[in-house]
Amino acid sequence: MQISMHLLRIVSVLVASELFHLVCGGISAEETLSESDADFCHGGLSLMYPGLAVDRCLVVPRERSLRERLSSKWGAPQVRWEHAEKEKRYTLMMVDPDTPSRCNPTKSHWRHWLVVDIVGSDLRKGDVKGSVLSGYRRPTPPRGTGLHRYQFMLFEQQGSGPLSLSCEEASSLGTWDPQAFVKRFRLGRPLAALQFLTRNAAE
Repeated sequence: MQISMHLLRIVSVLVASELFHLVCGGISAEETLSESDADFCHGGLSLMYPGLAVDRCLVVPRERSLRERLSSKWGAPQVRWEHAEKEKRYTLMMVDPDTPSRCNPTKSHWRHWLVVDIVGSDLRKGDVKGSVLSGYRRPTPPRGTGLHRYQFMLFEQQGSGPLSLSCEEASSLGTWDPQAFVKRFRLGRPLAALQFLTRNAAE
């Protein structure tokens, strides 16, 4: 019995070590979403890059240089939400919670894009107009930091007051607290959320 328990502990340590390696910098032969990462997406939000459509949670494949194009060539995607009400206004945010890595997110969240006052009629057409509080920044995970999640969240704005970043928030993209922003402007829960995972294009 003691030998069996000892072997079980060894196997558990090895499995945990392998999982840590895969999440924190390791490259698996076929990268797939975890159940929790897949469950993040809801509400029917869709993104359209020149060579990549995202309408569900996914890991960006290495094929067709998609990771390289995301990180160095393509600008902001078209963002479409067909359930938007024409006269209402919406806020869209894009963040990376895995900065500098998912296992050591000391600068989470990194703000990649923040647009407010998006009119519903434009959002239904995939045209994200509005007041840009943070310009779009491409997904550029550092080498050796594993897969990063790039999360898009859409909120309905309440009231007519202006939304803005504080001086402290505007001074840095990293260590941003999106929930504090949401609470400050009473945005509530995201109506829709979407994410893709990608890693450094050279890996």
